[in-house]
Amino acid sequence: MKKVIIGLLFFGLTIQLYAQDPAPTMLDEVVLVNTNYKYISSTEGRDLAVPVEQLELKVANFDVKTLDFYTDEYEFYDVYFFIPEGKILATYDGKGTILRTAEKYKGIDLPKAVVHAVSKRFPEWEITKDLYLVNYFESGNSTKRYKLTLTNGDKRIKVKLDDAGNFL
Repeated sequence: MKKVIIGLLFFGLTIQLYAQDPAPTMLDEVVLVNTNYKYISSTEGRDLAVPVEQLELKVANFDVKTLDFYTDEYEFYDVYFFIPEGKILATYDGKGTILRTAEKYKGIDLPKAVVHAVSKRFPEWEITKDLYLVNYFESGNSTKRYKLTLTNGDKRIKVKLDDAGNFL
């Protein structure tokens, strides 16, 4: 009985060794690696609103060669992306690299650092309007600003902050 159990155990373990396909498979297609990693790393934030992240990823993964009017003659391509919360005007070169963008978003969720800075400096005020502006340049100079309208009764003020919550 002992030999039968050991034999079945040995047989059960060796059967699984032949379950894999020994022949290597070749890839039929090569996937293009994103060339706009500089844009993603420059515009990403810790606490970005979901629509902003999704639109920026769409811009980074866009292929200008899919455009109907794409030819090798043009140096630059301006492409306009929009969603209800915002819009991006992106300039691509002929290879599909983002050279610069101008982004504008309204009514998005603000980062915790911005909300905390406003509530600390203006404790009795309420944020009624918000505008998030991003300007990206391939040279590495990118700016992220929040323009907020605060109200307290009949009083209204406008403030500008960066993405870290510093007042400008």
